[in-house]
Amino acid sequence: MNDLSREYAEALFSLAIEENSSEQYGKELDLVYNSLRENPQYEEFLSSPSIPLSERQSAFHKAFESHISEYVMSFVKLMCEKRYIKYFGDCVLQYKKMLEESKSIAKAQVKSAVSLTEKEKKALKEKLEKISGKTVFMECTVDQSIIGGLIVEMDGKVINASIHKHLNDIKDVIDK
Repeated sequence: MNDLSREYAEALFSLAIEENSSEQYGKELDLVYNSLRENPQYEEFLSSPSIPLSERQSAFHKAFESHISEYVMSFVKLMCEKRYIKYFGDCVLQYKKMLEESKSIAKAQVKSAVSLTEKEKKALKEKLEKISGKTVFMECTVDQSIIGGLIVEMDGKVINASIHKHLNDIKDVIDK
């Protein structure tokens, strides 16, 4: 992600807070983002310098006028005008991160060698919430290469409590 995406997302998020519409804007951004992902040719159309800007913006307006607010509409049109539509996905991710932070929500990516039981998931969730002071939503995946233990990524931090890491640490000590 780049600074441009963060700056644009921050501008829209500030406006959303003023308008008391941060949730609504988030849903509308998701709608546009998913449409662009499902139809990659539409993103190409919106960024094409060979098509007049007014035509691109008009087509976007017609496609989304009854689905998104005036401010989100203007936001996407501005990104088209500045030829930054390729950064739209990053802007949406940044916006979502700001929305989650404003609500004290954290997403945790949890990798384990075997599937965690519901009891283990609940205990881990409670521990992560206690550590972070936030409501935690976990996405659990299985990665047998870690041999055992867990790797948790949350709020830009990694907690690596895997056996694979411990074996590498032991190997490093032996190799010295």
